Amino acid sequence: MSWPAYAAKITVSRNQRGCVQSQENQLQQLLSRSPIVAPIVDRWPDIGLPDCWLVAGCLAQTVWNDAFGLPAAHGISDIDLVYFDGGDLSAETEAAHAARIRTLFADLGLWIDVKNEARVHLWYAEKFGDVLAPYVSTEDAISTFPTTATAVGVQPRADGLHVFAPYGLSDLLGLIVRPNKKQITQAIYDAKVKKWQARWPDLRVVAW
Repeated sequence: MSWPAYAAKITVSRNQRGCVQSQENQLQQLLSRSPIVAPIVDRWPDIGLPDCWLVAGCLAQTVWNDAFGLPAAHGISDIDLVYFDGGDLSAETEAAHAARIRTLFADLGLWIDVKNEARVHLWYAEKFGDVLAPYVSTEDAISTFPTTATAVGVQPRADGLHVFAPYGLSDLLGLIVRPNKKQITQAIYDAKVKKWQARWPDLRVVAW
C-alpha cells in the first residue's frame, strides 16, 4: 500500500472515531438533562448488580421526546435495567432484586423492569416459542434487542457514563426505527412500530 493511500485510510478511520465520540457525547449530555435517567445514574451504586446496564426503550424514548419537544416522561411505560449473574439463575433472586430497586426509585413514578440476562434462555421459549442460546454477557443480550435504536445501553463508571451501542447511534439520534433481525420476528417488530408511531408519529420507520 502506498503512503498516500495509507494516509487516507488513517484519516477516514480517525474521522469515524470522531463521529462516534461526538454522538456518544451528544447522547450523554441529553441523558444528563433527563429527570428520569439522571436520578438513576446518580444513585447507580445503590443498584449493586453485576454487569448492570440501563437500556432500551427509556433511552430511545428520552431521545425522541427531547427531539420532538415532548414532556420527558411522554410514552415511557417502564425503565429497563439488565444485569448478568450466571451464578444465580433463580427467578426468586431476580424478583427480589426487582422489588428492592423499585423501592429505591419509587419517586420516579415509573415501573422498573429488572432482568438477569443470564437466565433469559430458561423462559424465552415458553414466552416466544423459539429456543434461545444462553447469553454470555449483558452486552451479548443488548446486541439482540429488537431495533437498532433500542439496542443501546449506558453504564456509569468512574470515568463517566459509558455507552454500548453495537449498531452505532446514528439511528437513535436520527430518529430512525430499524429492525434488528438477530433474534426477533416480524410480528414483534411490527407491534412495536405500531405502538411507537402512535406516540411519536414523526419517527422514520424502516419496514421489515
